[in-house]
Amino acid sequence: MIADAADRLRLIRTPTIGPVTYRQLMARFGNASAALAALPELAARGRRKLDVPSLAVAEDELASYQRLGAQLLFVGSPGYPALLAATETAPPLLTALGDASLADRACLGVVGARNASAAGVRLARRWSEELAARDLVIVSGLARGIDTAAHIGAIAGGTIAVIAGGIDVVYPPENQGLMARIAEEGLVLAEQPPGVQPQARHFPRRNRIIAGLAAGTLVIEAAPRSGSLITARLAADYGREVMAVPGSPLDPRAQGCNQLIREGATLVQSADDVLEALSAFDADGRGGTLGGRFQLAEITGDYDVAAAAPEEVRTALTGLLSPAPVAIDELVRQSGYPAAMVAHVLLDLELEGALERHAGGRVARA
Repeated sequence: MIADAADRLRLIRTPTIGPVTYRQLMARFGNASAALAALPELAARGRRKLDVPSLAVAEDELASYQRLGAQLLFVGSPGYPALLAATETAPPLLTALGDASLADRACLGVVGARNASAAGVRLARRWSEELAARDLVIVSGLARGIDTAAHIGAIAGGTIAVIAGGIDVVYPPENQGLMARIAEEGLVLAEQPPGVQPQARHFPRRNRIIAGLAAGTLVIEAAPRSGSLITARLAADYGREVMAVPGSPLDPRAQGCNQLIREGATLVQSADDVLEALSAFDADGRGGTLGGRFQLAEITGDYDVAAAAPEEVRTALTGLLSPAPVAIDELVRQSGYPAAMVAHVLLDLELEGALERHAGGRVARA
């Protein structure tokens, strides 16, 4: 198990191997060890050299998790949150402090402004407390303002803090006590390695985890271009419920919520409204139709994974690719080849540096 974890970690930490590529490699080769063994030849076809971390580096990272008492949740393995795994860019690895089973309960994302009003903070705390008491786990990002209020309100009933840095890094610093309490009574999740300080690019990545964990996302105060709106739109892309609290047009902190409502988000004015909006989901939060559910292309089958892809398939797909992203399903339709074979070839092209992946299951010529 330790050797497998180290191999998975080496694959995950290899630059250019993102969440989709990791899952494709695991599906194609069956395990991380076999995928690692195949990488040099696959990359050499495109005259590339992948910088795969050494076994010693992976073992050092694993040892740091052990010292911290953190649990490792690998996508595709037992214990990984099911709703999050249904999203296209689910993190290959999450590290956890606390009760990981909370992520398997019905979850609600609660996000909002860092510079929230006193009324917004009070509402977030009160609704989170009430909803947690009614068996919803409140998921937020441990940020100042609405996030902090949501965690404080829900902590007695169940809350998950998704942080942007490493599992041992507290941000903002004033939430050190709150993070420690959530790790003790709830659950703290991180995607970044230990010791990594949160940077601007990490926060949208954290937001996708919040949206992916939850059956719905509630926005309480948000500016038009805020991270909270990013979370809400990711939730909509995943086919989850999006709810917003309306506010005065004169308050900039209400403009984002009002905008979401204009775009089709559910207007909510009470905790009961939130529960009603989530009623399409069954008791454990997994019912309904998730329009954004990610279907991993099946790429195992009667193919020699060590051999080059069939030249005629490579030629056809290369001809269909352009700098403009296109859906993989469209490539399957236009090429006429089976989805498994198309996925097989696209993975080869990506590892060769000839293809880039984009959001929404789309790809483009690199």
